[in-house]
Amino acid sequence: MSTYHALADDLGAYRHWLDAQQRQDLLFHFPQNMQERVTYRYFGHLKRQVFLGELAASTAAHRMQTVIDFYKFLSKTDYFIPEHPAWKARQVSLTFKTNYGAQVVKKVVTTDLRLKAPKPSDAFRETILDGGELRPLTSVEQGWLLDALLSLGNTEMYLLHWFMIATGARIQTACTLRVGFFLGLPHAFGGRSAGEQQVVKLLCGPGTLIDTKGGKNGILQIPLALFEAMRTYAHSEHAKTRRRVAKEGDHQNQYLFLTNRGRPYYLGKDDAQVFDPERTSSYLCDGGTVRKFVSDRLLPAIRERHDPQFHFKIHDLRATFGMNCVDLLMSRVQKGEITLSKVLGTVQELMWHSSLQTTERYLKYRSRMEMIYAAIDGYGEQVQAWIVGANSLGGSDE
Repeated sequence: MSTYHALADDLGAYRHWLDAQQRQDLLFHFPQNMQERVTYRYFGHLKRQVFLGELAASTAAHRMQTVIDFYKFLSKTDYFIPEHPAWKARQVSLTFKTNYGAQVVKKVVTTDLRLKAPKPSDAFRETILDGGELRPLTSVEQGWLLDALLSLGNTEMYLLHWFMIATGARIQTACTLRVGFFLGLPHAFGGRSAGEQQVVKLLCGPGTLIDTKGGKNGILQIPLALFEAMRTYAHSEHAKTRRRVAKEGDHQNQYLFLTNRGRPYYLGKDDAQVFDPERTSSYLCDGGTVRKFVSDRLLPAIRERHDPQFHFKIHDLRATFGMNCVDLLMSRVQKGEITLSKVLGTVQELMWHSSLQTTERYLKYRSRMEMIYAAIDGYGEQVQAWIVGANSLGGSDE
């Protein structure tokens, strides 16, 4: 359903632009003059928005592709066939390597309405490529984050952020946790570890009602202290009140985290597939409430209390968990207790990485940043020497 929502947003933006042109026939306007055709005019509009900084290049590219797919659909269903081509198409070959190193050539069709969204190259970027550009928070910044969350007094947001840092869970996983697991009710998707281990295992993915990226099954390792805090919250009157006002009320498969109106922060895939005839709101539970809390309350609180330039996005907490794991395990490597390959395999399993290359980026992150800072610091010293030399020349009488 989130895919349909994104397509609807794109088509809505296209409709909004069409209405602003004040021409009722523009939707199907494809004259001989190519630049007058509606697809090319909209393409020019999107390029102008990107140039003026009103729209991200990636968003513009997505909107244009949705419009292209829309006209392809109309043509395929014989609803409308343009008098002149809506775009020029050509076939190109893309070469890439699989996770196993095999080279694959794939032929795709592209058009002259393709909007490029190049990413700037920044050798000094403090990010890791893991489903996006993620910036691991330092231990000091993690302290700032939890300190600010405590000061704001929002229990749900505090536990959500703590859970993501401590387990590496994505936002859709953390927000679709079910209350029954934390109430101690029997569930097929989780349980405590045996023996003296201080973690609680939780199976997530298809069949558990807990969402994961790509519908992948995986096990989260929840530190016992965090599990106990979340269990205390689940039993609290505060949480019960929210569950009572939620749709279908208080039951074991209800979301653990709900807003004060009883709405989930992120609607699970199973619930999103069910048509609700009583729904009159266009409100979509896709983590937007959490992100708004971060931008409107959490970031200002951290900047006021600690660093005016501090920034982070919610998905950075996943990278933070990954780097925390690497740092803890690397200390054992230095002591000779485990091997580097053992670290790699453990972090890959904890992060649910399909590709070992993604995990290797976490191991290389610290050394890469050290080299970059060393290069910049060294160059800065050289520049300073040049400045001193230039000032001494400036004092000459010649």
